[in-house]
Amino acid sequence: MIEIFTDGASSGNPGPGGYGVILRSGQHYKELSAGFRKTTNNRMELLAVITALEALKSPNQNVTIYSDSKYVIDAIEKRWVNGWVAKGFAGKKNKDLWMRYLNIAKLHKVKFVWVRGHNGHPENERCDQLAVAAGKQKDLLIDSVFEAEAASQA
Repeated sequence: MIEIFTDGASSGNPGPGGYGVILRSGQHYKELSAGFRKTTNNRMELLAVITALEALKSPNQNVTIYSDSKYVIDAIEKRWVNGWVAKGFAGKKNKDLWMRYLNIAKLHKVKFVWVRGHNGHPENERCDQLAVAAGKQKDLLIDSVFEAEAASQA
């Protein structure tokens, strides 16, 4: 059993942001984070989940993901994303990340658990710290898909 804790943050929406991840299985523990110069909170929440799943070394893992993102959890658990795919993501954001999620998630048995954010949950608080710190780094990554879409709508 692998436990994954995730959080995403952005300063402004859009603005600089980041994600934080904790992966835990038995005695194994790993933290991941990255920051982007222009993104949204929802993109970072979803990218945290994707990055965590992509970090798993072998397929067919039983994974429980703990997240405070209703956007991510509801889209998956209530199967909204399936409808978005069927409609070609018409009017929906983050198609690139949702497609990436769907491709990696099918390799594992994934279960989601919602946790209330900023409510003292130790791993969620740590992921929040990682996400916020990542978004404040000097050399932020470029979320090229988001920036290109934002530029085309300007």
